[in-house]
Formats: sequence, C-alpha cells, structure tokens
Amino acid sequence: MRSSSSRSDVVSDFSYCHHLEITVNKLLKISFAALLLALPALGMAQEKIAVVDLQEAILQTDIAQKRLAEVRNQEDYKTDKAEFDRLKKEFDELVQKFQKDAAVMSQEQQTAARQKLASKQADLEHVTGKLQQAEQGAGQALLQELAPRVQEVLREIITSEGIGLLLQRGAVIHADASYSITAKVTDKLNQMAAK
Repeated sequence: MRSSSSRSDVVSDFSYCHHLEITVNKLLKISFAALLLALPALGMAQEKIAVVDLQEAILQTDIAQKRLAEVRNQEDYKTDKAEFDRLKKEFDELVQKFQKDAAVMSQEQQTAARQKLASKQADLEHVTGKLQQAEQGAGQALLQELAPRVQEVLREIITSEGIGLLLQRGAVIHADASYSITAKVTDKLNQMAAK
C-alpha cells in the first residue's frame, strides 16, 4: 500500500505533466500562428504559385481546333450528329407534350409516355456517346502527341516566371484567374507549332 506522501508525489507529477502539456500546446499554437502569418511574405520572397489546366491548354491550341474540325467533318460523325439533332428534337417535343397533357392523361397513358421518353433518352445517350467517343479519341491522340512539347513549354514558363509551385487546375478548389498560366501554355504551344 502506498503512503500518502507517495500519492501526493504522483498527483504532483501528474499536475506538473498536465501543466507542461498545456504550456507546450500553447507554444505550438503560437508558433503555428506566427508561421501562418509569415508564409505569405515568405512565398512572395521565394517563388510564385501558379495553376494550369493542361487539357484546356492543349485543346485550345490551333492544331487541336483543326483536328477537332477534321473529326467533325468525317461522314460518320456528320451522320451521328444529324441523328443526335433529330433525336434531341423528338425528345424535347415529347417532354413538352407530356408536360402539357400529363394532367388529363390516364395512368396507363402516363406510363406509356414515360416509357417512350425513356426509350428516346436511351437512344439520345447512345448517339451522344458515339459523338463524344470520336472527339475524345482525337483528343487523347493529340494529348499524347503534344506531351513532349507541353513539358518543354511548362519548363520554360516555370523558369521564366519563377514559379515554385505549379498545380493542376483539377486539384485546386479555388484559384483567382491571375494564378492561371493556361493561356500562356496555349500561346507557347501555338508558337512552337508555327515554327
């Protein structure tokens, strides 16, 4: 059994440890706050932060616009686009008719109209998928083709502008437009292609 003096020593040790923990936590909070206040000044004294949307930068280039126009001028694409336009018009007309007549339709008529809408929507989604697949295929081929040039352009911009941290736009919740170098990347890619 412990004596009362050893209990008071344990209580005293616990009290001292608890007090020390509180003091350390306060010092850490103060140090962290000071660091947060100093970061903007350090960032400005060091290097810039920038954001880029590489896919947009590439797809806005003159060569990308030309390739996309080539895809859209192919007969298969034109046929699918005409089918999409026809289906979209029919779908919109069915929706308007259903909205107008739904109140006076029987339950069976409403069910039949909904099924017709669902079928038309499925057809529309199928054709949309074909159009997107054609465009995405061209886009992916272009991304692979331009990847070495993009890396070169990025290195050049990073060096010339003193960028210390470059983030992909998709990884950023918010960035003011002044942080974006996307248009600069597009311009440099266009200049490289013109040479």
